[in-house]
Amino acid sequence: MDIFDFKDSLKHDAPPIGLTVQLEALWYDGKGDWERAHELVNDLDDRQSAHVHAYLHRKEGDLWNADYWYRRAKRQRFSGTLEEEWEELVKIM
Repeated sequence: MDIFDFKDSLKHDAPPIGLTVQLEALWYDGKGDWERAHELVNDLDDRQSAHVHAYLHRKEGDLWNADYWYRRAKRQRFSGTLEEEWEELVKIM
């Protein structure tokens, strides 16, 4: 699924079947449900989940916590907008 199809899926009430947990979290975030997105990746220990987790805390405005998760993901804090980071994450997940 490309970024255009992913964005188009946001008009539905449920995420597409077969998404990874990271993409599902980004889908819920794209729908405005930060809590559900965070809930999905909160207890996961892999780098991709840590990367999504970092983005979510950056969006929340908790940069200290975001930076912790960026380090866990072996990434630098994204320097662009939140929208640009969300799109980048969708593309690389």
